[in-house]
Amino acid sequence: MPLILPQKYHRKLLPETTEVAIKMVKDAFQTTLARELKLRRVTAPLFLLTGTGLNDDLNGVENAVSFSIDAMEGRKAEVVHSLAKWKRYKLGAYDIAPGYGLYTDMNAIRTFEDLDNIHSLYVDQWDWEKTIRKEDRNLEYLKDTVRTIYRTLLEVERMVYEKFPHITPVLPQHITFIHAEELAKLYPDKTPREREAICARENGAIFIIGIGAPLSDGKPHDGRSPDYDDWTSANEDGYRGLNGDIILWNPVLEIPFEISSMGIRVSPESLKEQLEIRGCTERANLTFHKLLLEGKLPYSIGGGIGQSRLCMFLLHKAHIGEVQASIWPEDQIRKCAEAGIELL
Repeated sequence: MPLILPQKYHRKLLPETTEVAIKMVKDAFQTTLARELKLRRVTAPLFLLTGTGLNDDLNGVENAVSFSIDAMEGRKAEVVHSLAKWKRYKLGAYDIAPGYGLYTDMNAIRTFEDLDNIHSLYVDQWDWEKTIRKEDRNLEYLKDTVRTIYRTLLEVERMVYEKFPHITPVLPQHITFIHAEELAKLYPDKTPREREAICARENGAIFIIGIGAPLSDGKPHDGRSPDYDDWTSANEDGYRGLNGDIILWNPVLEIPFEISSMGIRVSPESLKEQLEIRGCTERANLTFHKLLLEGKLPYSIGGGIGQSRLCMFLLHKAHIGEVQASIWPEDQIRKCAEAGIELL
């Protein structure tokens, strides 16, 4: 995405005050989310052994930062992309009952990211996962969970306003649900990104269902790894997919702004189907995938919520570098400074 430099951008908080606000947002959001979704915090790894299948493959093409371990005869480990599969494994290891779950602070390095207003080499998010029953694997359960997360967003946005009254709320009271196929039918001449922009601008907050499955034109709305979200199972609306993205309209940048990728996770049946669709059936031999296919992992729902993106949105910032410390090209730092955007 090209760097966006909003005209007449005026930061609403000084850097020192921003640091205080970041802590307030993060503390309030994770506490409220844990209470509403019945989650308990667990400690997360920064890296995992290569070859276990536990690391998130994102779209299936990104390379992880890796290194060899001298004390383990050169075995390779890799920095996590996210903890989508690791969390489900932990649900089973901790024997967490249906209706309850866990969350963690996930930190990652993604060297392949474009460096712009919303993408960074450094990724920080709340990764959460919740045990569910087999009968909970339906669209209404997914929507109820999305509504709960959205209520948490609204509550923290209100808290920001109470602390800093000049940062006025922008989110609508309700989130709109739409399937990726419905978007494609409404705007057949638009790209997926353009469809998101139109829908998010009109509604303020949307949840696009069915991310990853091929649509009627044969292409997915966006990429999704085949081994965590379920994007093939039929749902009650007559479409495929039990997953999606929470996307907000960002009035500072005037773009659709993804805040969370989430969904009901694959069953043994949908995992097998999705591995076949993506042509990677060899993953069935990895530790995680074997456990899942043998029915040894619990049914679950889960996702990731970007911490820096959340702070950026709620504090009305124009660049993710205003709420996190990372590395940026010198030219981008200069252009941002000229536009009144001070990167940490």
